[in-house]
Amino acid sequence: MELVTVFGRHGCHLCDVATDLLESMKSELHFEIEKIYIDGNSELEKLYGEQIPVIHIDGVHHDFFKVDPERFRSSLEKHRQRR
Repeated sequence: MELVTVFGRHGCHLCDVATDLLESMKSELHFEIEKIYIDGNSELEKLYGEQIPVIHIDGVHHDFFKVDPERFRSSLEKHRQRR
């Protein structure tokens, strides 16, 4: 099962929207969600500070700012085909 990671900040509205959308797709598409808060982590803040939420699929960068459901489905399927 794939791991979808959401890098975000506490109190980030866009992060909450992205996570909620992914949660709504989770049971249909069979993946797990991990949330990582970048607050206080200087390395992650440097990497993602202006782009949150940042979405990875099994550690591979997928997208940032928002989740487009169709693009996510397509990327997840392509990721599964490559394994």
